[in-house]
Amino acid sequence: MAGETPFRKRRPWRRHGQQAPQDGTGGTGPAEGGHASAERSAAPPDHSGGSDDERGRSASLEVAGSAALPDLAAQQQQQDRAEPQAGGRLHAVKRGVRRSGESAKALAAQLADRIIDTAPRVPVRDLATLRRQFPGLGPEELADKLVTGACRGTATVGAGIGAAAMMPVPPAMLAELAAEVTGVAAIEMKLVAELHEVYGRRPPGNLGQRSTAYLTSWTEERGIDVTRPTTLNAALGGQMKRELRQQIMKRMARNLPNLIPFMIGAAVGATMNRRDTRKLADRVRDDLRKDQIPWDRLPALPPLEQPLNPA
Repeated sequence: MAGETPFRKRRPWRRHGQQAPQDGTGGTGPAEGGHASAERSAAPPDHSGGSDDERGRSASLEVAGSAALPDLAAQQQQQDRAEPQAGGRLHAVKRGVRRSGESAKALAAQLADRIIDTAPRVPVRDLATLRRQFPGLGPEELADKLVTGACRGTATVGAGIGAAAMMPVPPAMLAELAAEVTGVAAIEMKLVAELHEVYGRRPPGNLGQRSTAYLTSWTEERGIDVTRPTTLNAALGGQMKRELRQQIMKRMARNLPNLIPFMIGAAVGATMNRRDTRKLADRVRDDLRKDQIPWDRLPALPPLEQPLNPA
């Protein structure tokens, strides 16, 4: 309408005040009943209780903040899901290594029980049988023959486990290590027992007691001194099982390179097993030489008992 102030330049309506003149000519404004009611209907309702009606409803910071929190949490969850997916096989390998470390002690205990059960079943040749199989050899030459054969056997076991691990399969690694430790232990225990026969140092007792003595000699990598009761009693005591677990853990740690894939582990396993067997034989022979009994001074010994179910 002509002569009326535009809507954007109007002063805010005041609830309890009189309508001020709005034209610049000094005339009176529109009637209170007419324009006041129109301004009430045009202005937004006052919910906050304030006097400034043109600002409308005030925004709540608390509502905005609470609405933004679920978005941040959802983004964090998406990042947590994306990180393992980005790692992929690396995270799987880490989880496998952690679980393997947790089960290593349990596996060592199981292997110790298995080796203890296998020890009485290992067939051992007595001195008379060895001299018939290798005629014309003295004690040292016969011992060298036994060590060479045992080294060849443990090298074959290491090469076979390394060939089986040609393609890496993490769940099968512990089973392969257990098979290697058990097979090598049987061969080396047979070597230790026959070295005691060659040097005239057969432990007294029955089959079970001698097997325990040979197992302790293998565990401690030394010869059993039958002239010292403390040494034999320690071999037959409960300390042997604890030391056997420690020896198995060391063997498993040394045999880890045998699991290198692509036939590299086969060569590494053969070399390392041959070296470890020869080192064990040298230590046992050094102990047995100290109190060696010549063959011509040996008393007549009965033949060794053979196990019913040889390993």
